[in-house]
Amino acid sequence: MASGASPILGVPPHRLWARRPGIYEDEKGRTWVTVVVRLSPSQRARSRASPGGTHEPEPSVTVHMWQMPVHPQEPVSPSQLTLSQLPLVWQLYSGRRYRAMDSRLWEIVSHGQIDSTEELVLTELPPGNG
Repeated sequence: MASGASPILGVPPHRLWARRPGIYEDEKGRTWVTVVVRLSPSQRARSRASPGGTHEPEPSVTVHMWQMPVHPQEPVSPSQLTLSQLPLVWQLYSGRRYRAMDSRLWEIVSHGQIDSTEELVLTELPPGNG
């Protein structure tokens, strides 16, 4: 997809439920597929780390999801879903944030469209940024 994201769409999904690893469903029955998961040291951890120290920065997780149809598949057991590091449920929280079932907060980095595909990009916030 060569073109960049278009202007922001309306309100992002209110809730996303994991249906299969990497596949979520929103309150309107639309499926969202995790297309990129990027791990990187968080800015906050880098600024806390002392020069020459052995403290490892805590990772920051950024998730890119595309809204697209998915062929029906056999359901998976809840234990298979917990193998993922991503939340089982994201609930729109306040402003541009989601709260996961485990209380982690995720910031909406962008919600737009690439060509004809709706995209949602979320970044996990470090603890204490709620």
